[in-house]
Amino acid sequence: MAVQKRLVTTAARLVSVSTAHLPRFPPKDAIYKATEIPKAPFVPETWASIQPAPPSALSAFAHRIGLGTVLSTPETVLRICTHSSFRSLQMQLAPHERKAETNAQLAPLGNALLGLFASEFVHAAYPHLPTRVFKAAVSAHVGTLTCASVAQEMGAAPLLRWHRSDDINHSDALASVSRSITALIYEKRSLLSARQFAHSYFLSRDIDLRGMIKFRHPKKALLEMVKKLDREPPKSRLLKETGRFSNSPVFVVGIYSGADQLGEGFGSSLNMAEFRAAEDALHRVYLTRVPNHLMHLPTSTFPKGLGSVFDITSGELPHTPADVGLPEVEYGMSGKSSANYTTD
Repeated sequence: MAVQKRLVTTAARLVSVSTAHLPRFPPKDAIYKATEIPKAPFVPETWASIQPAPPSALSAFAHRIGLGTVLSTPETVLRICTHSSFRSLQMQLAPHERKAETNAQLAPLGNALLGLFASEFVHAAYPHLPTRVFKAAVSAHVGTLTCASVAQEMGAAPLLRWHRSDDINHSDALASVSRSITALIYEKRSLLSARQFAHSYFLSRDIDLRGMIKFRHPKKALLEMVKKLDREPPKSRLLKETGRFSNSPVFVVGIYSGADQLGEGFGSSLNMAEFRAAEDALHRVYLTRVPNHLMHLPTSTFPKGLGSVFDITSGELPHTPADVGLPEVEYGMSGKSSANYTTD
């Protein structure tokens, strides 16, 4: 009786476990029988970890994220919420039961689609980003932690079935849910529908790119960039200062190319202010954002309609490629600069 009461308490405490849809409750292993050969004690937590979520919770999840027509059956939702690592746990605890369907085939496809959508979006929005920062921006939009966060916000965590191992943690398993949803939209609807889902849940988030791009020699990098653009050499000018002879002076330095101000920075010394001004000038160039109404994504040229883009007979839309961005930043990361500037 104590084991059965503990089982009921555990099942009631876990949101993803319901006894209403189970064919038999309590399970026969929970009922104690005196035998000559002792067996391992029944653990309610372990039993609850392999039970599927109730169909009502699965249907509610599909309609909560607005995909009730795509995730039309509870079995489909259960599949995308079952990580491939769950198979090993099921083989250990319930080897005679039917093998659960997992998202092992959907998650890699969804990961590739999200990478495609994020890559073209970041490249179109920030055409001058260096390769290193570009990869970091794509990872920030559709990386493992972001995918896991999106799935958490959707409410997929209580429905997730997985098994922890040395190579798999909770974020990896949870990220497979949002990736599988993207792949399923692509399979049942179209590429454009999957792209719309990615833009709504992933690419609409604000990412701080300024903290991703650093320069070891910002003044030298700025000098090289201005030379390539055939502009006048940059000059640093002291704009404001206060407390020069005190313990906490503040200097404001601006960097100009001819009459155009490229950047501005402040610091407790002239070198620090000049360093930040050159960094600010580079940020203004490399982090130039193209407005959404001016962006033309390559996937927008695919024909509209349900099914594969190769089967739709309607014509493709014209595509105007974006201009090639500036060359790669040669002086990246952090550190100090020793480049000299012409100062007024």
